[in-house]
Amino acid sequence: MVTNASAERAELNATLSLQRKAAIARGGAFDHAGRVRVERMADFDMSRTIFGGLEGIPRKIMDEKLAKESVWDHAAEADIEASYAEAESAHPPPKIDEQLINFMINECDFSMEHADGTFLEHLVFCHHYAARHYPQHSPNVALLHSILGTATNTFAMDAGKIPKLKALLTDFEAIQVETFPSILRLLYNNDLLEEVEGNMHRVGKLKALRFHRVIDNEPLTIDADNFWINLNYHLMHFVDFVPAANWSTHRSDPLLQMFERLSNLLDHAGQRQAKVEVAFPKAKTASVGEVRTLFGRISGLLPPAVKLTLARKSIRQYSKMAGHNLAYQLEWAG
Repeated sequence: MVTNASAERAELNATLSLQRKAAIARGGAFDHAGRVRVERMADFDMSRTIFGGLEGIPRKIMDEKLAKESVWDHAAEADIEASYAEAESAHPPPKIDEQLINFMINECDFSMEHADGTFLEHLVFCHHYAARHYPQHSPNVALLHSILGTATNTFAMDAGKIPKLKALLTDFEAIQVETFPSILRLLYNNDLLEEVEGNMHRVGKLKALRFHRVIDNEPLTIDADNFWINLNYHLMHFVDFVPAANWSTHRSDPLLQMFERLSNLLDHAGQRQAKVEVAFPKAKTASVGEVRTLFGRISGLLPPAVKLTLARKSIRQYSKMAGHNLAYQLEWAG
């Protein structure tokens, strides 16, 4: 558990990376090829991240994805900083509630690292992005989206503290927060997406989704409106996982695949509510400013379906280990 409150309070207001600033300033996910050089980190330690429990090929693939650092062109850096400063001046993010900060510091453990910096920096990015680009709903959901579990079975708090957490949230925030980890796993497990995609002709008749909460397998139900809202929080969440550059050479990345599929689903359903500009690559182009390792080059040759299958297998394994039931039920009117 985190005990240094003053240090962690500073982390909640930590300086964001240039890629995150660009995403907030422009409202989306962008391929910065030609503006940034992507290099391998010298002393990357996967065990310190939320993906430390991965094993075998999935671990090697994630290591290749995460052990990168971006060295930005000076002109690009100046442009991003100026755009971000202008955006923050025009629409400063709301302050994070003091009680939530205290709960996160004193009752939770966010000490693990993330794909880019600390886990708390990821949460702050999600909060600030949602505040600016999904203003019709609370950014607290984006801040707390993983507090009840990540996809790799890291839990910042135990289930016994759920009543205390809910006392700090509105009813809307509470259902969205406890739903997020479950929907993430259901998205990767494919059946839910296939069923929704196969029912586009009656998507307006969706009534509710029944499923199980990841942290303790308790049954939950959300109505259709909350379901679509939760998917929009996921759409924004994917923004923080895209490569800094050269997307076409990373097309088989399961995260990019899921991001594109969710983006298309929300468009087809007429439920794209949050602002997330993104253009997915349609053809492979040469990398600019990025040299991949031998394993990275080999991994890049794997068919997208193979990598996605490996990711889904990992999700199912993690749910089994956590005693989490991936079964769900969509309810339709008529």
